[in-house]
Amino acid sequence: MKHSIFKLVSSLAILFAITSNCKIMGQTSQTDAAIYKKIDEQIKQMTLEEKVGMIHASSSFTSGGVKRLNIPELTMSDGPHGVRIEQGRHWDAGNVHVNDSGTYLPTGVCLASTWNPKLGYAYGSVLGSEANARGKDVILGPGINIIRTPLNGRNFEYQSEDPFLVSKMVVGYIRGVQDQGIAACAKHYLANNQETKRGSINVLMSERALREIYLPGFKAAVTEGGVYAVMGAYNKFRGEWCTENDYLVNKILKKELGFKGVLMSDWGAVHNTMEALWYGTDLEMGTDLGGVKYNKFFLGDTVITLVKKGIVDERLIDEKVKRILYVMYKTHKFDKRPVGSFSTKEHFATAKKVADEGIVLLKNNNNILPLNKNGIKSIALIGVNAARLQSEGGGSSQVRTKYEITPQEGLNRISGGSITISYSPGYEIMRNGTANKQLIDAAVEAAKKADVAIVVGGWAHGYNNYAWRDNAYDAEGTDKPNMDMPFGQNELIEAVVKANPKTIVVLMGGGPIDVSGWVDNIPAIVQAWYPGSEGGNALAEILFGQINPSGKLPMTFPKHLSESPAHALGQYPGDSVNVLYNDDIFVGYRYFDTYKVEPQFAFGHGLSYTKFSYSNMNVVPGNQSATVTLTVTNTGKVAGAEVVQVYVKDDVSTLKRPEKELKGFEKVFLKPGESKKVTIALGKDAFQYYNDIKGQWVLEPGKFTIMVGSSSRDIRATKGIEIR
Repeated sequence: MKHSIFKLVSSLAILFAITSNCKIMGQTSQTDAAIYKKIDEQIKQMTLEEKVGMIHASSSFTSGGVKRLNIPELTMSDGPHGVRIEQGRHWDAGNVHVNDSGTYLPTGVCLASTWNPKLGYAYGSVLGSEANARGKDVILGPGINIIRTPLNGRNFEYQSEDPFLVSKMVVGYIRGVQDQGIAACAKHYLANNQETKRGSINVLMSERALREIYLPGFKAAVTEGGVYAVMGAYNKFRGEWCTENDYLVNKILKKELGFKGVLMSDWGAVHNTMEALWYGTDLEMGTDLGGVKYNKFFLGDTVITLVKKGIVDERLIDEKVKRILYVMYKTHKFDKRPVGSFSTKEHFATAKKVADEGIVLLKNNNNILPLNKNGIKSIALIGVNAARLQSEGGGSSQVRTKYEITPQEGLNRISGGSITISYSPGYEIMRNGTANKQLIDAAVEAAKKADVAIVVGGWAHGYNNYAWRDNAYDAEGTDKPNMDMPFGQNELIEAVVKANPKTIVVLMGGGPIDVSGWVDNIPAIVQAWYPGSEGGNALAEILFGQINPSGKLPMTFPKHLSESPAHALGQYPGDSVNVLYNDDIFVGYRYFDTYKVEPQFAFGHGLSYTKFSYSNMNVVPGNQSATVTLTVTNTGKVAGAEVVQVYVKDDVSTLKRPEKELKGFEKVFLKPGESKKVTIALGKDAFQYYNDIKGQWVLEPGKFTIMVGSSSRDIRATKGIEIR
């Protein structure tokens, strides 16, 4: 593996992000004051009916405009990892800018696994550019809900169990999208951490859990990313629907965080006209009270009647229209938007780079990986996911892509015909499917004859249209029934490794699977997530060492579901009315590390084909701050990247705090033998916690322990300091 190749692919993706950004840098920027002046003039010219026509949908994915005043519709599109296939309108399939074949980026959890905010920007740039080319104004992403339970069907769209990691990754994503003249839409605000009963469940959590765990990503999206749109969640929060929630929307999002953009509903998430009007909903999407023919909305004709009767002040409607027009100005609806691009080589290069850095090597006993192309003659490739396309799975995040390289195709390409690769499905993808003995027997025979067996399994990224869910384990609208491997894959893997001890397991999916039955017998395990259009190439190059894996888990993998904090301490899925977040701030590794529960694979864990040493750690305290420095050295023989993670422990606090909390990280790329000094600044927020007795953030002066490591369970150096 050559260091130049490792750096070249990275440079291509980052160069694309920079050059894409240049397209919009030439745009004439307007101050908000100038924009608001124009908006005020437009609103003065509008009738009440025209204003109300703007605050609800005009089709499946557009909000109303005012043709008389040359105010266009606002056009939206899913999804968080690729522009979704067109819906609700007729498109000319011959027009390259609106056909249904785009770039399928690795899903959000894979992006977070890169721990590389620069790739977040490149990723967003692709989405923004392709949405632009498709005539969209708003891309409905990123999804940034905290991963609370392994069962959540949309974990693959989200990013992490840790609010700090989410916050760092979301800012680049949003800026990348919006630098292309497209509005990003952070979702789902707030606490949409399960799909089961998402349209009715009432989430009850402490103020501390809200402030420390579930809100920070959205705060960063607004205050650092400058996001133009936020989507309200389906569920209730403390008794009020999230989309029309006075505390969440008016008090926190708009007043406290200073959000200037549009709070739009999720599709069909508005429930009451007066509450939506008063409690912060700016744009109602997806509601159809009277059928398509009647086009009825909570924020439709009823609002006109309420205003005319003097029950509702028209200025309340003006405020919503003002926010919608603000987004239109920010997305250049009234001037010339830069030209976007679609399904380009650069876009697919970015998808490849995210997969390269996001795929995680979980286990590698006796250095069975990387495979030696000259040392093996045959591979038994086993598992439906080795040959299955994943891009059109997942519900609203379906992407029809120009191409998608499967693991089978990637391995065939990299072998160049010099290695015989046989394929056996091994199992069938069926909801509640069980082991198929005939398929297992065929896979075992193939494994016996091969030098190496590679089983590609995991979850199924099922299509979910709410009518059938035979394979929807990672999909919108449905949660997983448990953490057990579906389709009889445990039996398959146990039989294959017995036939061939040199068995490598590759897991596709949005999160952890219970692997406790066979993990000790498998020498190598790779977590591939859903790695996008170039995923098969990225996986093959990692398996053969042309790319050195550098992904790190953005969530903890428990051994068993019962050990996950939402299930051990809290409630899931609730009592059909409420779900109590009794796990509080102890989400993910905060629980595992504090309560000394051994995970299967720790938060931040990820192996490399090289080794990294940490030395010369020093921490210099400042004024309610500290600066961490250390030297990282690549002590191996190949180029690679390490994610240096900084955790903070409050040694003594009034309220209980976790054993450690991630407060800084940096991804470091090093050639063999190369060293680099890493400096990570810890601000005041690294030492604070939210005291919900006082109702405020507090920094209690005293002793803190700074820990630096390669995961939450692989701490390489510690130092005690005193913060005053």
